[in-house]
Parts: sequence; structure tokens; C-alpha cells
Amino acid sequence: MKQIDVWFTVSEVQGIVKTGGLADVAKALPIALKDKGLSVRVVMPAYRSVPDIESCPIVLDTELSYWPHTPYKVRSAEFNGIEVFLIDNDDFFNRPELYAEHNRAYADNGDRFAFFSSASLDVLPKLGLKPDVIHANDWHTGLVPFLLKVRYVSDDYFADMKSVLTVHNAMFKGVFSADELQSIPELHVSGMEHLQYGYGYISMLRAGIAYADRVNAVSPNYAMELMTPLGSHGLVDDFVSRSRDLYGILNGCDYSEWNPQTDVYLPKNYDASSAESVAEGKLANKNALQESFHLPKRDVPLFGMVCRLTAQKGFHYLLPILSEFLRNDVQIAIVGTGEPEMANQLHNIASQYPEKCAFFEAYSNEYAHLVEAGSDFFLMPSEFEACGLNQIYSMAYGTLPIVRTVGGLKDTVIDFDRNPDDATGFSFSDPTPQALLICMQRALILYLQQPDIYKEVQLRAMSRDFSWSDSANEYIKMYKNALM
Repeated sequence: MKQIDVWFTVSEVQGIVKTGGLADVAKALPIALKDKGLSVRVVMPAYRSVPDIESCPIVLDTELSYWPHTPYKVRSAEFNGIEVFLIDNDDFFNRPELYAEHNRAYADNGDRFAFFSSASLDVLPKLGLKPDVIHANDWHTGLVPFLLKVRYVSDDYFADMKSVLTVHNAMFKGVFSADELQSIPELHVSGMEHLQYGYGYISMLRAGIAYADRVNAVSPNYAMELMTPLGSHGLVDDFVSRSRDLYGILNGCDYSEWNPQTDVYLPKNYDASSAESVAEGKLANKNALQESFHLPKRDVPLFGMVCRLTAQKGFHYLLPILSEFLRNDVQIAIVGTGEPEMANQLHNIASQYPEKCAFFEAYSNEYAHLVEAGSDFFLMPSEFEACGLNQIYSMAYGTLPIVRTVGGLKDTVIDFDRNPDDATGFSFSDPTPQALLICMQRALILYLQQPDIYKEVQLRAMSRDFSWSDSANEYIKMYKNALM
């Protein structure tokens, strides 16, 4: 088979703009695919926050060939050896943030990403690009497979193109009023009722699931959960209907960025080849973390957490037991932004236990790295987790993850009590605060009472390899299957 040409359509890319784990994948996967010999180009919106966006050359000034003929420009850039095309329209993307301000989504997000999906295909013949596979990601580009199969069904230029859709988080379904999506007239013809999500509303993700040639979730266990009523986020019939075309491909780790041996954000680097190096590095970074978060410099078990403040991340498990757990001789450092009520509760607990608990309400890449390196344990008690990346980062840094056995967390973390000889962390199943408390206490007991065993588990976790190379091979298999 000839070299596969991929048009990677996504709403954010780490190193350009980022709000979450989708961006991490959108950076690392195209690089891994390119390293495997594929031709990969990325297309994304030209947000105001893209660094030096005005200096990116304009390679096309045009308008949508289909109604409503919205004008747009295409800018070109190169990022990590990958050609990136940025769809530029001031009305939609010249805003301070990507999706929301002050924790409130932009009211026209449906229209914004309907336009982006349209433009990401409209641009291909105008630039003379003819990819084999169009790779869409999450609801933001869910309309891309739909448009390919419906709008361009009789267009010879697009006849041989296939689409895949990666579902990073099916909770976000891209549900918008049909009235908001008038720019996609194909949605309003007879026969499209199966794309509705409630009366008068359409789900962009549902459109992608229905029309993509292949669909994948970002971990094998999450793919299985999506075909159950409990784990499907209301789309069980959609995923079950595509079960023969549904893949579970585990996300990888970008070790070029998440490696304690080379991490530029750490005051002291370390590596797993030496227990002494790990011990010295962890202690130095713990002290730096304590200083940065105004915690006393003490050699006590430190639990870290970096995430969005949402129910999905398990704060309804953590907050009810946090004060009780802080009665132990421990410290906890939490970094994140999100729900104001959760932030207020964390601030209150931190003020009650100023020598034990610190909360930094912001997004900070530097602090994210420092928490991974300076903590002894990393908390991820998620309600659900499609794949999760922080538990993989944590293992690389010798910080044992504490996770709930859902999605990719179940695929990646081996619990100490269930399998002590192969353990890489701790896990619990019951969706209750008490189950999390018991799990955290188990971790604490191992650290305090069996320090030599703790160090063995730590080094074992650091030896695990979740490189993107293996995951890229699975994506290539999916592409080839779609092209058959």
C-alpha cells in the first residue's frame, strides 16, 4: 500500500493552544504517525491566542463554496515538523479563549465549529490536497465525517477519501439547537432525524459516530464502556450500532515533554536507572513544590492533583473526605480551575489546614510538571476517564497514581493489593467517598510501613513504557482497515 496521507482535523494542539488532553494527543499522534512514514497535515482554527498568529502567512483567501458562503483565510505554519493549516475567520475565532469565558461557553459554539468543519473540507481542493484519511476528533469536528458522506457524496474529488473519528470524551456531545446550525442545510433534510438529541436539537458527535468509516475510543476499556447504558453518556445505541467499526486504542505518552530526566521545569532531574537518583530527585522536587505552595518543608507523604475542577474528575468523592484524610501527617497540593463551588470548597479546606493543604486556582504547565515530580502519589478518582494521561505521566515520574477503575485508568494502573508483584499504583471501584478514602489510606500505609516495597513499586511504575509508537501502529491498522 502507498504512503497514507492523513488530514488531522482538530480544535486544539498542545504547544499551539491547549485546554485539555485532546491537545496533547493532537500534538503527539501526528508526530508519531509521521515517524512511521505517513504524510500528516493538521488543520485547526486560527484562534487569537495562537502565538504569532498574524505572522503566519496567508496561503488562501476564499469563501465557503456552499451556502452561507462564509469568507475565510487559511494560514500556514510548521510545528514539530508537521505542516499546520489554520482556518482564520475573525467573527468566530478572534476571541480571548477557545470555547468559553468565565466558565460559560460561547453561545454560538455550534455555529463556530459547524463552520470550521465545513471549511476543513472546503479547503482541500482549493489547496490541491487529496488525503486518504480525514481524521476527526471529538464533537468539534463531528460534522466532518457527516459532510464527507452527505455533502460530497457525488463529488469525484472526495470519492476515495475515508474518515475516522476519535472519541476523546463522549460526555461532550456537541448538542445544539437545530436553529443554530442553519449553516449546515444537509442536517435539515428528511432522513436526518437519527442525529437529533432531544426535540429540536442535534448532536455533532452523534453525526460523526453515524457517518465515520471507523470510530475509536482512546482506550480499550473506554470503548467497552461506551457500549453500555452506564458508560455511554446517553449514546449506547449509537456505539452499539457501530460495534464492528469501533476500536479501542490507548493514548500514548509524549516522553519528549514528560520525562523527569530531561524535564526543563524541574529544579532537579532524575531517572529510573538509579534508586539513588530517584530518591534525591524526588526529595529536591518535593521541597521545591512545598516552597512554591507555601507548605512546610517536611519529609511527609505528599499527594498531588492537577485537573479541571469538575464532577467528572471525582471531586464529589474527594471533597467529603478531604478534611478527614488531612488528620493524618500528610500534605496535599492541588492545581486546577473550573467549577467555582469546588474551588471555594478547596480554598476553605486549604485555609483550615494551611500546613497540610495547598490549592492553586489556575492552569500552570510549570506547576503541573512540578506536582508530578514532587508528589509521592497522584490523585485521579475520576467518575469516568476515557483514557487519562496524568496517571501515565505520574508513573514516568515515580509518583504512584491513585485511580478509579474506569476507562483508560483501568487499562494502565495495576493495583498494589490486587497484584503486589506487578503493581504500579492503587485503584478503587466503588463510586463513593469512603472507597476513595480507604484507597488513599492503603497508599499511605505502604509509604509509611513498607518504604522498601514502596520504592520497588515506584521503580516498576517508572519502567512502564506507554510510548506513542505502539499506539500509532494501532491507528495505522485502523486507517488501513478503513481504506480496504
